[in-house]
Amino acid sequence: MALLFISASLAGCLSGDETSSSEVEAIFDYEPDKNIRTDADIDFDAGASLPSGVSLTYKWDFDNDGDYDETGRTTTWSYPDVGEYEVTLTVTDSTNSDSQTRTIKIIDADAVEPNADAGSDAPVSDCEGESVSSGSYYIAYICEMDKSTSNKNLLATTTINLDGSNSEAGDSGEYISNWEWDLDLERDNDGDGDYKNDPDETGEYFDWKEVPAGEHKIALTVTNGAGLSNVDEVVVYVNYVAKWNDFAIGGNTSNNPIDIEFAFPVTQDTDSGNTIRRAVGELVYLKEDADCTPVFGTNNCRAKLDLYGFNSTDEEAGNTSAIGLDQRQNGDCDSDTDCVWLQFTGSYHFSESQWKDDEWTMTLRNEKVNDLEIESLIIRLVYK
Repeated sequence: MALLFISASLAGCLSGDETSSSEVEAIFDYEPDKNIRTDADIDFDAGASLPSGVSLTYKWDFDNDGDYDETGRTTTWSYPDVGEYEVTLTVTDSTNSDSQTRTIKIIDADAVEPNADAGSDAPVSDCEGESVSSGSYYIAYICEMDKSTSNKNLLATTTINLDGSNSEAGDSGEYISNWEWDLDLERDNDGDGDYKNDPDETGEYFDWKEVPAGEHKIALTVTNGAGLSNVDEVVVYVNYVAKWNDFAIGGNTSNNPIDIEFAFPVTQDTDSGNTIRRAVGELVYLKEDADCTPVFGTNNCRAKLDLYGFNSTDEEAGNTSAIGLDQRQNGDCDSDTDCVWLQFTGSYHFSESQWKDDEWTMTLRNEKVNDLEIESLIIRLVYK
């Protein structure tokens, strides 16, 4: 008897699984899916309906009167008059059925499309006062030019003032009724297959806050009074410069180098198009400390500091240790200072096949016995 109960229970589970795996679901798409004009052919396709690979019947109601107007997995329909229409697809297998209803907006055949303009902007100068080139993009700089060594992370954000005011309504008698900003073209919020029509914010002007360093692709959709819409994409570049001034690093008195670690995030996502061009460490330090006491027969007062770069899994991607003392004159060095640069390029170092992106570390290392003085350390994240 117990075996019979167990068998019956298992049979029930198996039967339930089979039913759920063959559940009927009506799903359809249509093309064009926006700016549909009167008398224009609309192609409907129910090929995404479930279950796939099963013989299904398809019935279409295009005027919401309860009667079916067409059958078949694909069909074509048009509307002679302006308005909104409910389209219902009913899918049936041998025993079960399901329906999906979607609303379609039809506009006048002579209506003129608007023209979306997502705008552009560039500052007059960058973090060091150098002029910045403008173009059909937004570019901004996060400038932390006197950071304390108590904060060794590049995590600040900025605000981008988005401006869609140069968009045009189309016909001279028309107006723009809606501005919609999609701030993430990699996310399809409504599941309609269009990654550019998921508004995160609305308005002719919009202050996009807390934007991190990166190359961000966004889109503006404008809709006019006739119901026509148009999309414009634009790239927002945010570069980052962090600078630490006038600090010291301890000496190596226990046969272990002294490290100070500075963390910085980098993004190299080729799928989304958010790709860093380069990350650079620029170190300037005194060749000799004023309080150093020379030891006879040694060159202990001649300073040598280096930069090391480590990826998110602490693999070393490069360092400056092989640069000779007489070759440390990058940048604006004077006779009293050494300068060394450590550069990582986005197309190589941060690619998926190499050391990858995410949070990296720029490590300042002292292998000398003496404490050493640093004039400045700059870390640059360049996306444009």
